[in-house]
Amino acid sequence: MKSGQTQISRIIGGILLISLLGWANVALSKIQGEYELMEGEPSQHEAGKVILFEFADFYCSHCHMFERVVGTKLKKEFGDKLEIRMVGFPVIPGKLPTAFEMYNQAVTMGKGPEMKQLLFQSIHEKDIQVFDKTMRALLLKEIGLDPTEFEAGLASGKPFKTLAKGRTWGERIKVTHTPTVLLDGNIRVANLTAENLKTVIESILNQDSKS
Repeated sequence: MKSGQTQISRIIGGILLISLLGWANVALSKIQGEYELMEGEPSQHEAGKVILFEFADFYCSHCHMFERVVGTKLKKEFGDKLEIRMVGFPVIPGKLPTAFEMYNQAVTMGKGPEMKQLLFQSIHEKDIQVFDKTMRALLLKEIGLDPTEFEAGLASGKPFKTLAKGRTWGERIKVTHTPTVLLDGNIRVANLTAENLKTVIESILNQDSKS
């Protein structure tokens, strides 16, 4: 009897799983624009919001342009319905990981976007290449972060572990250049024009409103 109940439970579970997968495929089939569904990568979608994961290198000029032009346009268009999360992925040789660690620490202190913008500006517009403790103190003052707490966070090693985790994720999904964009963790977009990204993001949000 117990064996029969177990078998029935497995059948019901299988039916539910197939139904959920079928619903997901139908939803994705209705998404407009150019994109690729990453097989085997779980969706990190949150209802009513799209998360744009941007694999980027602070020393990459294309990443700076994407952040300054495309990212700004998209945030202006979607507001709180779009969250942009940078995943540090160093590709430029000969650079220290300090900038990435600074960004990761700022994220934990609630100033991720501000630090990201400041680092891109410092590197590409002011030609600052080394972020020693003195330089860090100047930048922290600009965005209102406590230097003591910030330096303690850097020294803990957690920001470096976050960087390593992001790099492992990028290598697993074969990121070969920056910027590389994933929407909701499993929708890869190669055409990074503001128009295409807007189309894909709008489609995902429209699916939310219909579900």
